[in-house]
Amino acid sequence: MTKQTVLGRVTQLAKANINALLDQAEDPQKMLDQLIRDYTANISEAEQAVASTIGNLRLMEQDHQEDVDAAKEWGGKALAASRKADELRAGGAGAEADKFDNLAKVALGRQLRSEKEARTAEPTIASQTEVVDKLKSGLDQMRTKLTELKSKRDELVARARSAQAQNRMMDSVKNIDVLDPTSELSRFEDKVRREEAKALGKQELAASSLDAQFEQLDSLGDSAEVEARLAALKTAS
Repeated sequence: MTKQTVLGRVTQLAKANINALLDQAEDPQKMLDQLIRDYTANISEAEQAVASTIGNLRLMEQDHQEDVDAAKEWGGKALAASRKADELRAGGAGAEADKFDNLAKVALGRQLRSEKEARTAEPTIASQTEVVDKLKSGLDQMRTKLTELKSKRDELVARARSAQAQNRMMDSVKNIDVLDPTSELSRFEDKVRREEAKALGKQELAASSLDAQFEQLDSLGDSAEVEARLAALKTAS
């Protein structure tokens, strides 16, 4: 994966509008699950590419620092050789002085080359630093987006379960509507009332039978009293 591809994908995913995607989805939960898998895979892939890009940048920075250090070192050598040449020339050793001046020139040439290499690398380092910063920012946004996706998924699942539970409850209430005369509970209540009425009827019937027996007993008592009085009259005469 090239740096441009990584940067483009990171930017595109980081800017994704989750709510808009949910509005277009037939099954939001499945879509979120798939998005989470895609995001996780893309973040892992992007992290590897960004790590490689950062590694290359650090190598360029090290090379640049080596060129800067080398330029400084060659500059010091050139200065030392030049001073030695001046010292020898002041002492009358012109040939030796020229030798050290030539060494100073070689050192200065190396210094110039190192400085040039350092300057040449600086624009590339600056550009790569900008790319790395954008990639890091994009990765942070992707991680934030992934957290948002997981939160949305969890919220959606909770809402779906709550809605299902409410629907089941409402269906149960509908099936046991005590105000519905055709419901099972209403029919059971009617049956109980009929049994209660039947029991009342039996009680009333039993009470009627008992009254009749007492009335019969009273009649028997009256007949016995009549017979007793008749016998008394006969005895008196």
